[in-house]
Amino acid sequence: MAPALMAGYGLVRLAGRAVGDYGPGVWWSAAHLLFLAAVIAFVPVLLGLRPPGGLRGGRRLAFRVASGAGLLGAAAVAVQAVIDLVAGFVAADDRAMSEIFEKVQDVPGVMPVVYTVVPLLFWLGLLALVTLLALFRRGEVPAWSPLLVLAGVVMAAISLDLLAVGALCIGLALFPMRRGLPN
Repeated sequence: MAPALMAGYGLVRLAGRAVGDYGPGVWWSAAHLLFLAAVIAFVPVLLGLRPPGGLRGGRRLAFRVASGAGLLGAAAVAVQAVIDLVAGFVAADDRAMSEIFEKVQDVPGVMPVVYTVVPLLFWLGLLALVTLLALFRRGEVPAWSPLLVLAGVVMAAISLDLLAVGALCIGLALFPMRRGLPN
């Protein structure tokens, strides 16, 4: 569900831009509600990608660090989505929304914590978890899964216009793990 919601955000965003009405209003709000729902839906994914048992030492630590990083990044992305939603609700137009974003982003620490550094941990944590699973659970997680996650993340980083395709890549990467991993 999480990649589908993320793709929905990308598609609604594109549709709003196509009709020339992607600013404060219905398209913005609908897209960012889907964005927030996607991030929340990724929390159980990040938790579920940790093998339930049988790992010791460095492997166990690697999964915990990757999961923790992903969850921390997801929290930052969720805050970003909430800020976007609030700005969209209270702003009368694009200019007013830009002023709100400037005020928020001028607060010391907000840029790295909410917009630039910490949100990257969401994507890196997801990629790390899928990569670890592909390495340590070879019979259950295909080697191409991390490559698809990487492709999806890179597409989203290149342009939010590619987010729907990137989310599709991530969804395909996670598909083999949809029912969880055996012990």
